[in-house]
Amino acid sequence: MARGKDGETTKAKVERGGVADEAKAKAIELAVSSIEKQFGKGSITRMTDDAADHEIACFSSGAPSLDIALGIGGYPRGRVVEIYGPESSGKTTLTLHAIAEVQKRGGVAAFIDAEHALDVNYARRLGVNIDELLVSQPDTGEEALEIADVLLRSGAIDLVVIDSVAALVPRAEIEGEMGDSHVGLQARLMSQALRKLTGTVSKSGATIIFINQIRMKIGVMFGSPETTTGGNALKFYSSIRIDVRRIAAIKEGEEVTGNRTRVKIVKNKVAPPFRQAEFDIIYNEGISREGDLIDLGVDAGIVEKSGSWFSYGGERIGQGREKARTFLKENPDITARLMEEVFLAKGLKLPAPATGLARPVAVPRVAGAGVAESRSPSESEGFENE
Repeated sequence: MARGKDGETTKAKVERGGVADEAKAKAIELAVSSIEKQFGKGSITRMTDDAADHEIACFSSGAPSLDIALGIGGYPRGRVVEIYGPESSGKTTLTLHAIAEVQKRGGVAAFIDAEHALDVNYARRLGVNIDELLVSQPDTGEEALEIADVLLRSGAIDLVVIDSVAALVPRAEIEGEMGDSHVGLQARLMSQALRKLTGTVSKSGATIIFINQIRMKIGVMFGSPETTTGGNALKFYSSIRIDVRRIAAIKEGEEVTGNRTRVKIVKNKVAPPFRQAEFDIIYNEGISREGDLIDLGVDAGIVEKSGSWFSYGGERIGQGREKARTFLKENPDITARLMEEVFLAKGLKLPAPATGLARPVAVPRVAGAGVAESRSPSESEGFENE
C-alpha cells in the first residue's frame, strides 16, 4: 500500500478525516468567539443564520417601471446610489419622488442642496412634506459631506440626497483665487468621504443618493466621450448607477406639458443591470405614476387596449391614454389593485408600508473626525483610483 513521506498510509489519512474536520470546526468557533469578543456580537455571522436578512429591504422610487427595472421593487436600503444625466433630464425630480415615498412610510429624509437651487414649491407639488424635510445648503464640499456623515451616524435618518457632486467644491478652491489650478482636488475629497460614508450607510440602513452631472472628455475618438464629475470613487462605491435621459417632449396642442424620460440601470449590485424604464414627467406634477401603470399593464396584458379604449377588469376606464390616466388618478383603490397585479406579473411584491423605516444603531465616531481624517476599522477602504 502506498505510504507518504511520514510513513502513514492513504487509508489512515482518510480515516482521520473526521478528526481533522472536528479540529477545523473547533478552530473556526474559537476564531468567531475571539472576533465577537473584540469587535462585538454580530460582527461576523454565517449567511445561513436567522440573523442574516437575505431579502434586500427597499423603498419605492415613485415610478413603478423604475421600481421593476431596479429588480427588487425600489431603491435598496443601506446602499449608495448615483443618479446622473444631462441638464433638465429629471434627476432632481427622481430624488424628490424618492423623498416623498420615504416620508409616506414614516421615514425621515434630508436634502443637502449644494447647488442652492431647491424649488420648495415644486417639491411640495411632488408630494414632499416640506415641514418634515431636513434641508442644508452648505458652502463647501467638506461641509456637505460632513453633514451627511453626522446625519447617517445618528441612525435615525432613512434617506440623504446630495444635489450635486459637481457642486461639492473643496474648501481650498473656495478660498483660492479665480483661475487657480486644483487638479484632482474634488476627486480626492470624494474618495476620502466615500471611504467613511459607505460603512456608516450600511450600518444605519439608510440610503444615500448622489446626483451627478455629465462632462465631455476631450479627444475621445472611439466610445462615449461622456463622463461624470468627482473622479472614479463614486462609480466603484455605488451599488446602483442610473442614467437619466429626456427622449421626447409631451405636448397638448402646441404647448409642451412634460417630458418622456428614459432611465437605464448602468450598474446594479442587487439585481441584473442594464434594464431600462420609460415614463412621463409632467411639469409641475412630476412622474405620471398612473400613465406609467397603464403602459406596464398593457405590456403585461392586464390592461386591455382596443382601438383607443383602455379596459381593466372587464370595465372600460377611458378612451385615450390621458382619460384612462385621469380615471386612475380619481380612483386610488383601483390604481393600488392594478399596481399590485403588475408587480406580481413581474415576479415582485410591493415594498411593505412601515412607519419608522430607520433601524436605530449606535455608530461609533472618532472624536473630532473630519472627512479627511482617520477611519474606524469597520469602514470600507475602497479604491484610490481618482
